[in-house]
Amino acid sequence: MCHNLCISNVLRQMFNSDQSNLQEELTSDYLNLLGMVFSLCGLMIKIKWCAWCAVYCALMGFAHSKNSDDGKQIFSSFVLSISAVAMSYMQNPTPLTPPWQ
Repeated sequence: MCHNLCISNVLRQMFNSDQSNLQEELTSDYLNLLGMVFSLCGLMIKIKWCAWCAVYCALMGFAHSKNSDDGKQIFSSFVLSISAVAMSYMQNPTPLTPPWQ
């Protein structure tokens, strides 16, 4: 009885820890994907707030990344988001206006 109970507790803890690790990894991946989409919108359509959202997503993706994550992907996300901000301001140097105006 105690042996079966201990095994079920161990299996439950392993499942919960695997699920939380998977959720943390997915958060970083989702932020990187969202940052890439915002960066492309900022580069192609020259929407300044999209470019700034891309920078924010790149920072959050870096904050949620693990040591085992690929450094090239994080670096490319930063470079793409910074280039989106630079290109949107080179095209039109006026300050950022809120999207509702």
